[in-house]
Amino acid sequence: MDSSIQGLAVSAPTPAPVVIDLAFPHRWRALILPARPAILPARHFVYPRHAEEVERGALEVLIWPEAEESPQFLATCALGFRDPAVPTGLWSTPNPNEVCAISGGYAYLIDTSAPERFTMLPSRPVLQVFPALSAGLLLFVGHRTILAWGLGGQAWESEILSDEGLTILSIGDSLLRCLGWEMRTDKETPITLDILTGLRVVP
Repeated sequence: MDSSIQGLAVSAPTPAPVVIDLAFPHRWRALILPARPAILPARHFVYPRHAEEVERGALEVLIWPEAEESPQFLATCALGFRDPAVPTGLWSTPNPNEVCAISGGYAYLIDTSAPERFTMLPSRPVLQVFPALSAGLLLFVGHRTILAWGLGGQAWESEILSDEGLTILSIGDSLLRCLGWEMRTDKETPITLDILTGLRVVP
């Protein structure tokens, strides 16, 4: 896994606080474990499947799906970056059966009713996560783009909005406003997106 990231300090990192955001209704319970249990449960899933050295700093989450026919399982989510600037934690999603687990900026969307089904987001690292409840979207902010996740999966990914770094200003029912930094002018530029499509709205 990557151990450094452009623009982020990696010397003597201090662990970031673990985030638990359950803004969307969900049909599962989860417990973040301090370490992998000595005795593994019968169902154990590693994300991504072929990660190298996944045990080093991995996020270990015990998950109980609400459906009785789906027993508990352990999710081991490989660590992305060891940096306090990137998030780690759990988020509920627009799909009540799905959990979003982020481990050092690497985001995994896991179907708790069928844990073998998962998506690892291409945005690496994810720097911020915002629920947009009225739009039914979970927003993932990276260095240059924003990705929106909806009930059926990825809803949209924005065009490149910044040369390095995005600042979210507001998330409304129909519009998302942010600032993107432009290298050519060395200035932050106001940007407005249609929150349902991710397309830029011209003032």
